[in-house]
Amino acid sequence: MDFKLTEEHLMIRDAARDFAKTELLPGVIERDEKQEFPKEQVKKMGELGFLGMMVSPEYGGGGMDTVSYVLAMEEISKIDASASVVMSVNNSLVCWGLDHYGNEAQKEKYLTKLATGESIGAFCLSEPEAGSDATSQKTTAIDKGDHYVLNGTKNWITNGSTADYYIVIAQTDVEKKHRGINAFIVEKGWEGFEIGPKEQKLGIRGSDTHSLIFNDVKVPKENRIGEDGFGFKFAMKTLSGGRIGIAAQALGIASGAYELAKEYSKVRKAFGTEIMNHQAIAFKLADMHTSIEAARHLVMKAACDKDKGENYDLSGAMAKLFASKTAMDVAVEAVQVHGGNGYVKEYHVERLMRDAKITQIYEGTSEIQKIVISRSILRD
Repeated sequence: MDFKLTEEHLMIRDAARDFAKTELLPGVIERDEKQEFPKEQVKKMGELGFLGMMVSPEYGGGGMDTVSYVLAMEEISKIDASASVVMSVNNSLVCWGLDHYGNEAQKEKYLTKLATGESIGAFCLSEPEAGSDATSQKTTAIDKGDHYVLNGTKNWITNGSTADYYIVIAQTDVEKKHRGINAFIVEKGWEGFEIGPKEQKLGIRGSDTHSLIFNDVKVPKENRIGEDGFGFKFAMKTLSGGRIGIAAQALGIASGAYELAKEYSKVRKAFGTEIMNHQAIAFKLADMHTSIEAARHLVMKAACDKDKGENYDLSGAMAKLFASKTAMDVAVEAVQVHGGNGYVKEYHVERLMRDAKITQIYEGTSEIQKIVISRSILRD
């Protein structure tokens, strides 16, 4: 398969790389340490068009393809995965879902602000007992005629307190099971909508992760996305695309860790020579580079499948499964190459190692990806 990048692709990649180095790198260690949301940096990402890359220009987006998106995601993630997860959620889950399934009024009211970064979005599926299993929703939205009454709790919500608009998946009719699920647009500040404490996390500590509580929140009928019962399909299609974004994030974390390890091996000396001249280190770098290239091909394959309008459930799941494992493996080895220096903050690799782990968990754990893959290959 030809993954040759166009001139436009290269420009987007280089713009993202430059932004990451000039705007995200300064202060990234301090933001991680203080669990500080990169507010100003995210605002600039919106101004540069990184928060609505695939949205139609009609609604303020860049109208770019998925390949452009994953290229930018990789570059941002090399430096700051806390910033890139904001970019991933806003692009892959919120904007994409509204652009493809929202009605005209919803696009005019919400999508135009989300695509330009004027507003930030959140995708609310996970629950204390549901995780990525949309069929086990405990959050309910009871039909009251001209509105729904929303009750329940959502966990692990990225952009939990910084978002302006929330896409909430809820059960309307338990008897209908997955056909009784709907997706709603909820605005911050509505009566009965509470934001829980910020989660204390191992990695992506700069991202804004909270539980959300809904107590008799009135949601207008016009804020339901799609026809009654469309919520399950909406969640599945949106998550499938989201996996590509997270695969790109994992690829970026791996690439960032590898590049740091390679450069360090050229300047750190041991036993009278740079450590890159020792076979033990050289072989580590060879394995790291090979895994990253394999992950990159899987990510690009999934992005190309999506851009061509082909089914990307399988390729997206494989990309996320392999890229997330690569991120974890490469980041651990990068710490090892750095030796004792890899264990301290100033060399960045310990943070990348902590950030890498989440890529194996969110948008569906590695085990869920294996379920998707096995069902697909055994169906043939």
